[in-house]
Amino acid sequence: MKFNNVFVVDDDKIHHFIIRKLLESNDIAIEPVFFENGLDAINDLKEKINNGDILPDLILLDINMPVLDGWQFLEEYIGLRIKTTQQIVIHIISSSDSRIDIERAESYKDIVGNYFVKPMTSDAIKSIFLS
Repeated sequence: MKFNNVFVVDDDKIHHFIIRKLLESNDIAIEPVFFENGLDAINDLKEKINNGDILPDLILLDINMPVLDGWQFLEEYIGLRIKTTQQIVIHIISSSDSRIDIERAESYKDIVGNYFVKPMTSDAIKSIFLS
């Protein structure tokens, strides 16, 4: 699947840097939009939906963030989905390898694709963008 508009929702600036470098090193011509918490990302989505703007094709979502964490983001997103017909692919990228978090992510299987444990690797990026 081709992704043109990508949101990275993660409070870790180092992870922003890693994502950027992995995209560059794999010749993936994507310039993601970075958000440091779920609230800023949800507010941006709401604004885009209300204005009829183009939504992201993909969201890479951390679950452990301040202000609005990834789980809260997903709950807010569920409410927004009814306002648009565009399908957004969401993958969780977290430092948590807890079975509880992985199972919780599986409970969102209708909106969450994969669960990746940080740090992101070249293989993980390829599986998202080049498959």
